[in-house]
Amino acid sequence: MTLGAHVVVRRGPLTVDVALDVADGEVLAVLGPNGAGKSTLLRVLAGLLPPDGGRVTVDGQPWDDVAARVRLPAHRRPLGMVFQDHLLFPHLSVLDNVAFGPRTRGASKAAARGAAAAWLERVGLADLGARRPGQLSGGQAQRAALARALVGDPALLLLDEPLSALDARTRLAVRAELRRHLAEFGGSTVLVTHDPVDATALADRVLVVEDGTVVQAGTPADVARHPRTDYVARLVGLSLLPGTGEGLAVRLAGGGVVAVAEPVAGPVLVAIRPESVALYPSRPGGSPRNAWPATLAGATPHGSTVRCELDGEVPLLADVTATAFAELGLAPGSLVWAVVKANEVTVYAR
Repeated sequence: MTLGAHVVVRRGPLTVDVALDVADGEVLAVLGPNGAGKSTLLRVLAGLLPPDGGRVTVDGQPWDDVAARVRLPAHRRPLGMVFQDHLLFPHLSVLDNVAFGPRTRGASKAAARGAAAAWLERVGLADLGARRPGQLSGGQAQRAALARALVGDPALLLLDEPLSALDARTRLAVRAELRRHLAEFGGSTVLVTHDPVDATALADRVLVVEDGTVVQAGTPADVARHPRTDYVARLVGLSLLPGTGEGLAVRLAGGGVVAVAEPVAGPVLVAIRPESVALYPSRPGGSPRNAWPATLAGATPHGSTVRCELDGEVPLLADVTATAFAELGLAPGSLVWAVVKANEVTVYAR
């Protein structure tokens, strides 16, 4: 196990209290809403922020130990870091940006530049070493930042929203390249992101942080299948409804009843995917088991569909085609009926 950490930081009303372990060659994604404490955690691991409590060890060596009054300065930590906006030195060439780390650790100029050139070759920037960062595209700059982070063969790699500043097409290409380099990296990687696609594509495990604490952990697939909070559910596109199982029905904590296909009992979570929700201008015939009146609270284009946010006794997200949205004459405040088949409802224990 390369990284073992228990980080406690008090920032005004927020207390960040997060424990994590990351093995050699493993990628851990830390997901969470803005202000949850993700970047605070990363800054402590990088040595840029002193913790108020806890301990950080890498390869068995303490980097932070508040009780023992141990704190390794940032420049002595064998780590690499990639920031959201790459933060390359604008006055240095791309080659010298990548060579900067080895130079600060005592390598000769020739040796540092040789290592930097090799990494620029690996990330596809061999012909751009003489340029300044301002002459690079966003994707090229982030590749250079990745080369700078990995050139020193660090024990720990920290990635702070590394793809969020890129446009969609560039993001796709850089994500694929980043995945390849992470697969070859022998140390531990901690990726901070708010994008579930990045977490799914890049990480072996996911840690979800809300209000400074861990609310869920597991593989990306496990977290997506069984979200434990409303934030996680919305992140993966689900409506998550806590309630109590009563045979073939779940009585929701907020009121309302959901019919289910298999008998359930006790505290449960009901998950309904947006594509499973059908909307009608009036109550449909045939007495469907799950039909609820609702008010359209908001609508957002979502790929080839429109994602509708519905308020009512059973709050839901619904995906409808743009054509259906127009034919129903939907607008904020519209009254509709939401219908879901019982066998489209997923239920699992709380």
